[in-house]
Amino acid sequence: MTSKPIRAIVVGGTGYTGAELVRLVLGHPSLELVSIVGNQTAGQAVGDVLPSLRGVVDGVVQTFDPDAIAEQADVAFCALPHAASAEAVSALRQRGQKVLDLSADFRFENLSVYEAWYGKHPVPERLPEAVYGLVELHREELRDAELVAVPGCYPTAATLALAPLVKNGLVQSEGITVDAKSGVSGAGRTVSSATSFSETAEGARAYKAGAHRHGPEIEQELSRLAGAPLNITFVPHLVPMTRGILATCYAQPASTSVTAESCAEAARALYAGSPSVHVLDEGQHPDTLWVRGSNRVHVGYAQDRNSGTIIAMSAIDNLVKGASGQAIQCLNVRFGLDEGAGLRAPAQWP
Repeated sequence: MTSKPIRAIVVGGTGYTGAELVRLVLGHPSLELVSIVGNQTAGQAVGDVLPSLRGVVDGVVQTFDPDAIAEQADVAFCALPHAASAEAVSALRQRGQKVLDLSADFRFENLSVYEAWYGKHPVPERLPEAVYGLVELHREELRDAELVAVPGCYPTAATLALAPLVKNGLVQSEGITVDAKSGVSGAGRTVSSATSFSETAEGARAYKAGAHRHGPEIEQELSRLAGAPLNITFVPHLVPMTRGILATCYAQPASTSVTAESCAEAARALYAGSPSVHVLDEGQHPDTLWVRGSNRVHVGYAQDRNSGTIIAMSAIDNLVKGASGQAIQCLNVRFGLDEGAGLRAPAQWP
């Protein structure tokens, strides 16, 4: 006897992250897409707002109605901007709805850290409900979660590269640097001169160096693994590609016995059984093309021959493992499904 599909609604489903969620829900063997919810596009045909769905999804974009969502769906994905997401999530939680939120509104354990980077929190009383949705580090907590805070894209890439090293005391906690490059889709679908083709196609640049709000999110997770406060230097870059994040992280070894291979062994142990994380062999370096369009993470390690510095690298698709695919992975764990369900497709090639 076939079990009933899990009914899912995507709130904020017309942006890049929301559209990717819709695509993944449609391809998931245990999910049924009930509707796509939007604000500015409500009432418009889905195929007009998201041309990739013409002939695939009929009907119109729905307005946000928490009562209707709670009645029609078993789970809601929320892909709204920060702060706006918090209020929508709270309305859904008041009605007992399970929610996977892709904004930053519930990622931080410490309210003061959130408010220092994002402003006043609309519903701070709900922060204790949330479970941070990096499955590889929070798998057990996610099994009973009613509110999942899906991580940011940069924190996913950087944390997965560094977690095995910090967790096992292989590197010093001081002086960790994260140098990360992202494709333009990470800025979202809103029109901006800074992310237009003319201004991104032929250049690469750092932005918000040392002042990007994903830095504290990385520090939160690494500090938890280290068992003590840990600070990093984080410099993001925008590069001329649509999708992908390449994170190159630098740390000093805790002892002379730490090598690139011992780091890779620690990563293989930590990520054993993960359907998403693949640790590369020594001498291989991650490439965003190898993971494009997939929920895969390629992690690799090297060591500088002169300084001894450990170089931890990872590549992800920022819209999949960095957002929507990660949300699906969290859902799989929460509902007792195969963790890789709907996510095992390899990367697009080339």
